[in-house]
Amino acid sequence: MYGYTLALVNSNKRADRNKIGVRLGMACIKADVPVKQVAQDFNVSRTSVYAWFSGLSIPSPHLHEAIEDYIKELA
Repeated sequence: MYGYTLALVNSNKRADRNKIGVRLGMACIKADVPVKQVAQDFNVSRTSVYAWFSGLSIPSPHLHEAIEDYIKELA
């Protein structure tokens, strides 16, 4: 895993899978896509990506379609 801590992986596993950021996290962890890359791809901070992956926050609605496409590309 690309620098993913066990704590983040476990946090992602426990989070609400109905949240788009959590689903993004699951896909990125599985595909070994680093948080830094995700942050660059969506022009957000790494802190935001970690919060999405953990279900602590949700991405802005204007990013949802792009995130769904990103998840599909990783599958």
